[in-house]
Amino acid sequence: MKAAELHEMSDEQLALTLKETTETLFRLKIKSQTEKLEAPSELKKHRRLAARIHTVRRERELKKGAAK
Repeated sequence: MKAAELHEMSDEQLALTLKETTETLFRLKIKSQTEKLEAPSELKKHRRLAARIHTVRRERELKKGAAK
């Protein structure tokens, strides 16, 4: 998912996407410890997606603070 797509989402959608991504990342980490992953690049992909979501949420928080 691109950053532009994340910017278009509402706060609720971002929170839901972050929750799903975090859960998936957790399952992948556990699976990587117990058995071999089919696509190890999935860990990196989900970690970066979570970071992008956190960045977008922080940008919005700073915009709201600057507007006050």
